Amino acid sequence: MTAAGGDAAANPWLSWEYVQRNWGDISHALQQHTSLTLQAIAIAVLIAVPLGMIAHLQPRLAAPIVGTSSVLYTIPSLALFTVLVPFTGIGRTPVLIGLVVYAMLVLVRNIIVGLGGVDDSVRDAARGLGYGRLRLLLTVELPNALPAVIAGIRLATVTTVALVTVGVAVGYGGLGELIFRGFRNNKYHAEILTATLLCLALALLLDLVWWLIGRAVTPWARRGREA
Repeated sequence: MTAAGGDAAANPWLSWEYVQRNWGDISHALQQHTSLTLQAIAIAVLIAVPLGMIAHLQPRLAAPIVGTSSVLYTIPSLALFTVLVPFTGIGRTPVLIGLVVYAMLVLVRNIIVGLGGVDDSVRDAARGLGYGRLRLLLTVELPNALPAVIAGIRLATVTTVALVTVGVAVGYGGLGELIFRGFRNNKYHAEILTATLLCLALALLLDLVWWLIGRAVTPWARRGREA
């Protein structure tokens, strides 16, 4: 769809008429963007938590794990998505793999920092009660590391919302498809700004959800700050 005429009035940045006419496309792109973000974060967490725990239990492995994640993170997203296409085909799969890779660094680092930051007196008390190394990790250190883990998930989620838009280069970009189409259609302002604002709103909403989850699962941290 193109804007009628070349003046600003015919091509506004905000247009409710555009939203009404194209709600089907907008809602589909938003659903696609949201589901891809949540799926990428879920997979990244399932991989990052064991890696972070391994790095904590075996400190000599921390540098290789974080280093590998850091190297992968430096690859430009567009290049990574494109490199994956010959192996996965275009569409959702290369974008999902790329998003998981980019979320890994933030998550692994925060998990390692969170586990390493547990108070030594807490560890000593658990050992005094007869806790073995694995039990100590799962029932004492990991719960105490939750604030850092949640902080990592929040950061990774916001970053992922932004990166999903780049997936349009390989045929699956969620709201990025609307942004790209808006530029292609003679800079259709309403399409570009609507998709951009929805990306921002989605990032803020998911960040708020994770913040609320963090408060719910770490009540002791909140009480400590209020004391």
